[in-house]
Amino acid sequence: MAASRLRQRTFSAFKSSNQLWAPVSSRCAPNQVTQQLSLTSRLSLITQNFDAFSSRSVARANLLLGDILDKHPDIIFLQEVTSDVRASILGNPKVRESFLVTDAEDQTSFEGVPFANMTLLSSKRFAFDFELQEEDGVERGNKFMLGPVSRVKLPSKYGRCALSVDIILPSTTCRLINVHLDSLGDTLPYRTEQMEILANLLREPGCGGGLIAGDFNAISPKDHALLDKNGLVDAWVALHGKEGLDGATWGVGVEQHNRWGPGRLDKVAMLGVDAKDMEILRPGLIEVPTPGEDSDYILCSDHYGLRLGFTV
Repeated sequence: MAASRLRQRTFSAFKSSNQLWAPVSSRCAPNQVTQQLSLTSRLSLITQNFDAFSSRSVARANLLLGDILDKHPDIIFLQEVTSDVRASILGNPKVRESFLVTDAEDQTSFEGVPFANMTLLSSKRFAFDFELQEEDGVERGNKFMLGPVSRVKLPSKYGRCALSVDIILPSTTCRLINVHLDSLGDTLPYRTEQMEILANLLREPGCGGGLIAGDFNAISPKDHALLDKNGLVDAWVALHGKEGLDGATWGVGVEQHNRWGPGRLDKVAMLGVDAKDMEILRPGLIEVPTPGEDSDYILCSDHYGLRLGFTV
C-alpha cells in the first residue's frame, strides 16, 4: 500500500484480569503459518451500516449489534459508528468475551469526522500471537493468523477511509477491507477513484485477493458498473444473478423524499475468494417516544445488513 495513504492500527483483546482492552501484537513465523494447511477455510461475514443520524443512535446500535452477534459471524464490518456507539461496542459483554476489535486503543479514527468504520473478528477463528495463545489451540492450526491492520486514506469529500486487515495463509495473504464510500450523487468521481484504489489493494504483491464489503453508496448504474470495471466479482450477483432477487439494502419499505428509490447500496466485492451463500438482514424496530402522542417505531437502521458465507 502507498505509505502516504496508510495509518497503522491494531486489534485489541479484552483482558479480564484488569478489565481493559489491550492491543495484541502480530508475530507469525513461516513454520507457524504452514500449520494452517488443514484449517477450515470457510468464513462468515456480516456488514452493517449503523445509521449515525437517526434518533436514539446508541440504543439502535445496541439492538443491531445484538442481532448480529446472535448469528455468530466470524467477521463483522460496521459503518457509521459514532464515538458514543464505539464506547457502547467496547462495553458489550459478548464483544469483550469473543472478539478482537479495531480502534479500542484510542479514538483518533473518530476525530474530525462524524463517524468511522470498525471491524470485529471472532477470537475463535482469528489470533495474533502464537506464543501468547498456545494453550488456546492455535498451535494446532485452529485459527487464522492476522497480519497488518491499516486505515487507508481515500480521496473523499467527507474524509472517508478504508479499514484493511490481512489474513495470513500458507502461500499468500487474503485482505479484508471494510468500506464506506462517499455519499450522494455529486460524489461519483470520488467513488470511482476510491474503487480503483481499493481494487488495487487486493492486487498488491504478496496479496492473493480478498474482499471489499460495506456501504458502497451505489446509487446509479455507473456505480454498479464499477466492480466489473475493476475486475471484481459482485457476491450478490454471483449467487443470485442480475435478474434474481433485487438485493436492495436501502430505502426498502420506507417513503423517500428524494429521487432515489430502494437500492443495493451495500455490497461485497470479491477477488480470489468464493461466495457460498448470502442473505439480506432486515433490521428490527425501535420505539421512539413522542411527548403527548403515541410512540413512533422506526427501523434500527436505514440500511439492511448483508451476511456472506465464503471460502478463502
